[in-house]
Amino acid sequence: MSAQDRVTDALYGLGWSTVRKLPEPVAVRLGQTIADLAWKQRGKGVQRLESNYARVVPDAGPERLAELSRAGMRSYLRYWMESFRLPAWSKERIKGGFDPKDIHYLTEGMAAGKGVILALPHLGNWDLAGAWVTTELGIPFTTVAERLKPETLYDRFVAYRESLGMEVLPHSGGTAFGTLARRLRDGGLVCLVADRDLSASGVEVDFFGDTARMPAGPALLAQQTGALLLPVTLWYDDSPVMRGRVHPPVEVPESGTRAERTSVMTQALADAFASGIADHPEDWHMLQRLWLADLDPVKGST
Repeated sequence: MSAQDRVTDALYGLGWSTVRKLPEPVAVRLGQTIADLAWKQRGKGVQRLESNYARVVPDAGPERLAELSRAGMRSYLRYWMESFRLPAWSKERIKGGFDPKDIHYLTEGMAAGKGVILALPHLGNWDLAGAWVTTELGIPFTTVAERLKPETLYDRFVAYRESLGMEVLPHSGGTAFGTLARRLRDGGLVCLVADRDLSASGVEVDFFGDTARMPAGPALLAQQTGALLLPVTLWYDDSPVMRGRVHPPVEVPESGTRAERTSVMTQALADAFASGIADHPEDWHMLQRLWLADLDPVKGST
């Protein structure tokens, strides 16, 4: 392990071991302080966040974009402070920490026994939403996590999410799709963060007026298994409670090739994500390149 990897792992370990023990008001203030310091430094992540917001709010001038990026960093650090503390939250705190609208789409879908796929963008705190599903609804689910470096950091994330009642599969390795399909055929729940393609083989979609690439997995799983595909968007307000909405199902088109059906369904997901992001842009934690026009044409990296 490199020196940088050791430092990264140690910092995350410190967060999980120390921040979780802080009183909630102290953790909130600490998160805001760190966010404001990071915002003032204008690092690459903050600049990219602001650039992404410029696409979401095209009429915003420099002052408005600066306000959005500052609020975005505060929202991002709220996510981290909550995530560090979630394993220590009581069941009552978890149940009271999330208030989703139209949850009946999920509960009715699960009752139908054909499996449900929840697809989310990087909005709000998807870990909190997942913990609420396992705690309030008593529904376990399977998800996929990007393999992080160092490996010890990935192991921390897996252990953290498993402690919240989630089954976590690695994104790499090629076996995740088959396992997800089996869980769905058994009537289970699968939750996927799906607004950024990590494979460079995703589906091109129109997203805020320009082309981006999003993963094909949610649409392919729905076609292959007959599971219900539900977009979900999340956001914060001024309260300690996160808000959310389960959107109406994305239907499988009756005609077309598999690729054509996948394209239509992934565009429908992108449209649902865009509606939530447009309403609450500061809660979209996209600090990476997303649109194809922003990607490195040589390396294809983000």
